[in-house]
Amino acid sequence: MGLWNLIKPSFWEKRHSKLELLNYRRLWKNTFWSAIVVTLAPLFLLAAINFYQFQKQYELQFSEITNQMQRLLATSKLQVSYFLDERKAALAYVNLDNTFEELSDIKRLSSVFSRLRKSFGGFVDLGLIDARGIQQTYVGPYNLEGHNYKNQDWYQEVMIRGIYISDVFLGHRNFPHFVIAVRHESENEPPYVLRATIDTDRLNSLMKAQDIRRGGDLFLVNQAGMLQTSSELYGQVLTQFPLVSDQHPMTNGIYQTKDATNLPLAVGVAEVEGTPFNLVAINKPKALLHRWDILRINVMIMVGLSVMAMLLVIYWGSNTLVGRIYDADLRRVTMLHEMEYTNKLASIGRLAAGVAHEINNPVAIINEKVGLMTDILAHTESCPLKDKFLKQAEVIKDSVRRVSRITHRLLGFARHLPIKSEQIHLVDLIKEVLGLLGREAEYRNIQINLDGDGEVPPIMADKGQLQQVFLNILNNALAAVSDGGRIDINVAEHDRKRVAISIYDNGEGIKEENLKNIFEPFFSTKGEKGTGLGLSITYGIVQKMGGDIHVESKTGEGTTFRILLPRQNNTNLETDEEEVISRLV
Repeated sequence: MGLWNLIKPSFWEKRHSKLELLNYRRLWKNTFWSAIVVTLAPLFLLAAINFYQFQKQYELQFSEITNQMQRLLATSKLQVSYFLDERKAALAYVNLDNTFEELSDIKRLSSVFSRLRKSFGGFVDLGLIDARGIQQTYVGPYNLEGHNYKNQDWYQEVMIRGIYISDVFLGHRNFPHFVIAVRHESENEPPYVLRATIDTDRLNSLMKAQDIRRGGDLFLVNQAGMLQTSSELYGQVLTQFPLVSDQHPMTNGIYQTKDATNLPLAVGVAEVEGTPFNLVAINKPKALLHRWDILRINVMIMVGLSVMAMLLVIYWGSNTLVGRIYDADLRRVTMLHEMEYTNKLASIGRLAAGVAHEINNPVAIINEKVGLMTDILAHTESCPLKDKFLKQAEVIKDSVRRVSRITHRLLGFARHLPIKSEQIHLVDLIKEVLGLLGREAEYRNIQINLDGDGEVPPIMADKGQLQQVFLNILNNALAAVSDGGRIDINVAEHDRKRVAISIYDNGEGIKEENLKNIFEPFFSTKGEKGTGLGLSITYGIVQKMGGDIHVESKTGEGTTFRILLPRQNNTNLETDEEEVISRLV
């Protein structure tokens, strides 16, 4: 019996409707789910508690990450502001310490530019622009003297606000830089502007010098979202920062979002006052909380594997437990039915023995009287119908002998003998069984053909058990064939150790879905007419003898039973209750 068959809803209705001791499907469900609740409920409870603790720890770690980002933004913002204020102050000091005429001197301006580069670094060029917007003197790698900036926006802004810091741009220099311009005002002279170009490498170095955790990034962007310093995550200077757009402008604070791969990001933004720059810090919580994720994943894997193992054990245990209960109940019910069947057969046997005894007495008298009449006629010379009377007496004697053979066979089947192994010629044994079934075959015009090789060696077995085997199979064959049908029996030597018996009938056949069940107890295709024990007992007897039995059938074409029996009996011949029951059944 398969494990799954035990819990199929149609199992009892189709196969074992006679076994209604317990609702085994419900028992299996109750056992299975009770075991699951008892074993898995504490596990899931502990897993939920651990998950809650992990989540809390995760949130604490994320809060710590946020605090670190806030400290990083504050520190970096101060350094960037200090960097820019330092250079603005230097330019303002140059304006205050020098007059326009002094700065118009190229030597003086070159000297100032040289001191600025040595003291602060990052200065690329330095130019003096008069009130008309024309560059009077210029120190740097390009020839920009006489260049007019009057109509440019930055010049208008510096003349209004007094100071100007530009976005990073390439310009005709073709490298990233930005401009700091400072206006000088004096009551004695018109305003002029001191303009310096700053290399962004100093800003890049300043960003990289910060303590950035693994997976993080720190850089500057302008209000339009263009990178003002290079970024490890988003590319080089003047690349568009993807998290800033017209729909999502730059705002101060720390917020969570997702990157292009849908992973969470912590983004911190701090505006650098007085400049077009915004400081941006990026952290990937997944990278920073990697060890917590690994621990959580390991715990989930362990819980999953534990649950799977428990489910398998519970499933196996429930099937085994309920299966054993079912098998025990099935064996008990089978034994009860076999005992009931045995008692019926014993009663029939006793009845047959009584009938045979009652028949034998008058038959014996008839036989004696016919013999006396034959003797009298043999010594009488004057009887005119002597020959006719003698012939009729022989007919009566033949009938008496036939009745004696029939009653002898009945007594042979009814006699309860101990199990013993003896030499049996299978062809003769089958003929004896057919002697009991021959009248039914004759009435129904069923042709029974017995093909037995005269050289088939005898086997050592119990005669009563073999009679039961062939009687059960031939009874099924007679029930399967219609009137005028045919049954073919063949006995032959299979090999040196076994003998093969083939019983074929051209009846209606057995459906394919029933073939695998015909040897099971209580399975019958005869409805209320069958007990479902005949072939089951037959199978058990053949197995105990060390033989084998197979069946082949096609619907509408017929059925063939093939039995292989060993020539030597290998079974234990000790009489026990089960063997007696099997023999009697």
